[in-house]
Amino acid sequence: MTTPVCTSASNAAASARQTLPYPSFSSYMKDRQPVLLRTARSLTANPSDAEDLLQTALTKTYVAWDRIEDHRALDGYVRRALLNTRTSQWRKRKVDEFACDELPEPEPAATGDPAEQQALHDAMWRAIMRLPARQRAMVVLRYYEDLSEVQTAEVLGVSVGTVKSAVSRALGKLREDPELEPVR
Repeated sequence: MTTPVCTSASNAAASARQTLPYPSFSSYMKDRQPVLLRTARSLTANPSDAEDLLQTALTKTYVAWDRIEDHRALDGYVRRALLNTRTSQWRKRKVDEFACDELPEPEPAATGDPAEQQALHDAMWRAIMRLPARQRAMVVLRYYEDLSEVQTAEVLGVSVGTVKSAVSRALGKLREDPELEPVR
């Protein structure tokens, strides 16, 4: 009977492989895709753009899957890929895109029923989408993804002070937004 020379090392390696939260890329993607798609939608103004953005980020993750050492940090890796890809897309955008003060078809005013909640939610989302991309990313990570200031700073590669000041300015802009007047 032949026994391995380094039984304890091979057992440790086997148990480490078994304890990975996601043994394969497909299991990770199936489990985390809805959450990651929500993050991508938060970074873009268009659901189809969000799907494209997530697809690109997941492709980058798949290519790097074997090189990622800590599979517990996969969400951070994919969020970073989402932000980097979105930043690259933004830099390459066409100049003929421009912001306008009013939407072509304004939403009807909400009444005192459950639809009022949805209208306020939509108004808040539109106000967030009007924020500059960097502030929007920080607000989304802080309040929609529920990351701490330190975690947000790590994901974006900036200092905690930068996150604090940018989020403060973004919240100030949201407070001054006339569309959100009924919320105050």
